[in-house]
Formats: sequence, C-alpha cells, structure tokens
Amino acid sequence: MISIRNARDDETAILREIGVRAWEQAVAPIGATADMRANAEIAFENFTKSSWLTITVAELDGVVAGWASREGLDETITDFWVDPTLQHQGVGTALLAEVEDEIVRQGFVVARLETHARNTDAVGFFEKNGYSINWLSVAYAPKLDQDVQSVGLSKQLAAEEPATYGPGF
Repeated sequence: MISIRNARDDETAILREIGVRAWEQAVAPIGATADMRANAEIAFENFTKSSWLTITVAELDGVVAGWASREGLDETITDFWVDPTLQHQGVGTALLAEVEDEIVRQGFVVARLETHARNTDAVGFFEKNGYSINWLSVAYAPKLDQDVQSVGLSKQLAAEEPATYGPGF
C-alpha cells in the first residue's frame, strides 16, 4: 500500500540515499564521475537537512520509497526521486498526484519542473502523467566537459480565473 506524508527531520539519511540512487540512474545517460557522486551526496545531505519541511514522502508498505520537494513552495517541483528498486509500482504516480494537489491548494494553476533531456525515463513518466515539454536549452557542463540539454515541462492543473474588474464584470 502506498501512503503519502510530510517528511520528518529524523529521516534525512534515508531521503539522501534515495536521492543519490535515483540521481545516479538519472545521470547515467550523460555520465557521472566519483567526484560528482560525492558532490551529489553532500548536496542531498544539506538539502534534506535544511529543507525537510518542503519534502513530501511516499511510502510503499511502510518503507520510504520516494520523495518530492517544492523548494520555493510555489508551482515548481524542484526534486522528484523514487528509489530505483521500487519504481514501476505506482509510487511516483501517487507522489506526483499529492504534489499536484498541494500546488492547486496553494492557489497555483500550473505545475512546472525541469530535467536533463536524456533522462528519458523521467521525461516519459511526466509526459504519461499529462506534462508537456515547453522549452529546451543547452548549456555547457564543466564537470562533464560537454553540452547538456535540459527540458522544461509543465502541466495545467486548474483553470485560470479570468481577470475581472469589479463585481459581475
């Protein structure tokens, strides 16, 4: 059974590990070095410790299976990580639905995110869940010594309220 809840401050280690494992899977198509992995571990450690209040956790049968974050508590999903060993079991879909509901409850009508273009598993997942690619950019990544394409995806979650002036207009 999948359950969704807010993160707790005492589980940053498991959130970091899931983030690192999922990050390794995501960057495999563009290459990663041991130094990059070490930097990712530090980044996930710092982020989960400092921003756990922005993290939504998905559990599968009582085991933490993934997490997502909206770092600015706005319409942008900044992190979305599902443990590679627990993918394709509905965890990501349930987690995404909850994050989208949070976005709508907070008054936003569109969800946005970005990833690198060769992260085809993530792009496919989000497209399957109603997201569309709306931009592509290329930037040089010094640590990889290559250009890396990024894509921005978005999904309309609610109808935009028309701008009105005064009552009944």
